[in-house]
Amino acid sequence: MDDIRCAIIIDPDLPLGVIANTAAVLAMSLGKRHPALVGQDLPDARGAPRLGITTVPLPVLKAGTDQLRALRAVACKAELTLVELASATRATRSYQEYATALASTPEEETQYQGLALCGPGKQVRQLTGSLGLLR
Repeated sequence: MDDIRCAIIIDPDLPLGVIANTAAVLAMSLGKRHPALVGQDLPDARGAPRLGITTVPLPVLKAGTDQLRALRAVACKAELTLVELASATRATRSYQEYATALASTPEEETQYQGLALCGPGKQVRQLTGSLGLLR
């Protein structure tokens, strides 16, 4: 995992609970796509096992809805893993409903809550270097 970078980018205007959920969903999806991002289990001081956590920094950055759309368009053309979370998740109650909503919503009408990027450090930095931390 030499020089791999990851970043989560979220719309800061979302409610706090939605922001937290968006970060969790995007991070979990990155972990599935890139299992090597999660380190091995580690023993604590008593020798009890603790589950591994991410081995790379995972900053949570902020970008408004227009920035998210523009960033997604550029990221789609790059050699990166791109995970998107559309706002349809807030109006659907199952993965199947979400799939149906995604399939029936034209791209130009899709609102993104957040994105996760992972790939070569140079590319991720080029796309996210101007974004501030979500605080």
